[in-house]
Amino acid sequence: MLLSVKSDQVRLSISQQIAEIVTFLLLSYVGFELELYINEDSEEDSSEDEAPGEMDFLRNLFSSALGLGSGTGEKVLDELTLDGVAKYMLSGKCKNIICMAGAGISTSAGIPDFRSPGTGLYANLQKYNLPNPEAIFQIDYFKQHPEPFFALAKELYPGQFKPTICHYFMKLLKDKGLLKRCYTQNIDTLERVAGLEGNDLIEAHGTFYTSHCVSFCCRKEYSLDWMKEKIFADEIPKCEKCSSLVKPDIVFFGENLPVRFFTSMKMDFPRCDLLIVMGTSLQVQPFASLVSKVSRNCPRLLINMEKTGQADPMLGMLGFGGGMDFDSDKAYRDVAQISTCDDGCLALADLLGWKVNQKLAVDIAGSCRVATG
Repeated sequence: MLLSVKSDQVRLSISQQIAEIVTFLLLSYVGFELELYINEDSEEDSSEDEAPGEMDFLRNLFSSALGLGSGTGEKVLDELTLDGVAKYMLSGKCKNIICMAGAGISTSAGIPDFRSPGTGLYANLQKYNLPNPEAIFQIDYFKQHPEPFFALAKELYPGQFKPTICHYFMKLLKDKGLLKRCYTQNIDTLERVAGLEGNDLIEAHGTFYTSHCVSFCCRKEYSLDWMKEKIFADEIPKCEKCSSLVKPDIVFFGENLPVRFFTSMKMDFPRCDLLIVMGTSLQVQPFASLVSKVSRNCPRLLINMEKTGQADPMLGMLGFGGGMDFDSDKAYRDVAQISTCDDGCLALADLLGWKVNQKLAVDIAGSCRVATG
C-alpha cells in the first residue's frame, strides 16, 4: 500500500514537472511571438492594409498556442475536393492566396528534392564523403570544409534549369491579382525566373541571388554573376576585401531565417483567403508551422505526392506543426490533391477555366510544359 502511494506521488510529481515544462515553453513561445509583433518592419507595414488589432492578435495567438476555442471555423468550401477549391476561387470571396512551395515543385525541372528515397539529394551525396548527408548544409562544417558544398552548387546552380508548370501557375495567380505572397523553401530562384518579383516572394531558406562574406566584421556583398564565375572556375569563393569565405545567402542549418520571413508572416497569413501548399514534406520548422498561421476559416489545399502536415498533438499544443485534417469526421477545410505539383496545378487551372497553353521549355531535363493565361 505504501509503495502504491509513493508510486502515485511519483507519477503526480512527473506530471507536474511536465506541466511546468509545457507552461514554460508556451510562455516562451508567446513572448517570442509578441517580440516579433512589436518589432515588425514599419516600412513594409506602410505598404500593406491595416493590420489586425493587438487584442485580435493576442486572441488568435493564445487560441493557436493553447488550443482554446471551438477548434473549428466556418466551412467555406462546398466540398473538400479540388473542384470545391476552384468554385471558391471563382466565387469572388477568394482575393488573397498564399502559396507555400517546397522542393517538389522543381523536380520536373530536373532538380532533385531532398528526402525522396533513392532519388532525393540526401540519398546521393556519397561521393562527397560527408559525416552525414545534412552536413553539406551545416554552417560549421561548411566553414571547415567548403569544397563539397561548392561542388554540389556547380551541379545545381541557378540558370541551368527552367521553371515548371507549377512556377508559372503561381505567376498566373499574380497576373490575375490573386497572389498575396509565395513563401518558398527553394533556393533555385525559379520563382524569379518565372516572373515573380522580390515583393511577391519570401525566400524562407534564402537564395543564390546574392552572396556575402561570412566574416561578421566584413559582410561584403557579391552578385549572382560573381559567385557563378567562381563556382564554374572550380574556385572556392574568397572575399576580395578580407579573404574570408563567401557564401550564397541561403540558410544553412545553424543559421537564422531572414527577418523578413517573420515580419511578413504576421501581416500576410491573417489576411489569407486560401493557402496552397505544394511539394513540401512540412518537416522543417519554422516553415512547416506556417500552415497553422491562417485563420480557422481559411481553406488549405495540399498538392503533393503524399499527404503531409497532419496534426501532431504535442506540436499542436506548442503552436507548431499545422494540424491539417483531410480524413476525420471533423475535417472541414483541408483538401489533398495527391499528384505531382505540375499535374495538380494543371487540373486546378482546367477547373478554373483558365487558358493553359502547352509550350516547350527546354532545360537539362528535356522539356516541360508551361502554363500561361
